[in-house]
Amino acid sequence: MPQTLLAPAHHELLIKKSRFIACVQPMPDRAGAQQVVAGLRARHPGAAHVCWALLAGGHSAAVDDGEPSGTAGRPMLDVLRHQDLDGVLATVVRYFGGVKLGAGGLVRAYTDSVAQALLAAHKVAIVRQRRLRCSAPYPLEGLLRRELDLAGAVLEQVDHLDVVGFVFSLPEDRAPALVARLNEAGNGRIAWRNEADDPDDGHGG
Repeated sequence: MPQTLLAPAHHELLIKKSRFIACVQPMPDRAGAQQVVAGLRARHPGAAHVCWALLAGGHSAAVDDGEPSGTAGRPMLDVLRHQDLDGVLATVVRYFGGVKLGAGGLVRAYTDSVAQALLAAHKVAIVRQRRLRCSAPYPLEGLLRRELDLAGAVLEQVDHLDVVGFVFSLPEDRAPALVARLNEAGNGRIAWRNEADDPDDGHGG
């Protein structure tokens, strides 16, 4: 099951006088990652490189920032993938110490920096949510609200028209049982709508 991080975690390595300052943190998208990287550049004007890797919602990035191609961003990204993470940004700020590490040495340095930072990070499972829409006659509104509450669903919208319309979300693995329970409790009077349906077409999904 994919995981993400609760909060940023840091680690610093010193290899042959070069400083590698690593951070791993939750990050939903590339735009946010670029903002963080820009902030690091501003805070570390003397750094030789600010390398980064991102895994977020199926999008990935691996940036070497002047290091030899494939020696920084890609190894960092591989660490995130290997640990089945998502919604995570890894950054490493390098201050060059005057001694070249070679391609193999760089790969090890960037890999270890991120791996060590992740050891200190608090990981949490990503729970996939499913959004559902349904409508029911007014006498069933109380029953629906109680069942949604019991199932731990988040009620996002309620519309009082000819019938009561509900939009709610809950963990994907709990959705089938809730739908079955509501269908039984409502004696077929609860109508379901697919998320892709037009909100006004009203047919069952």
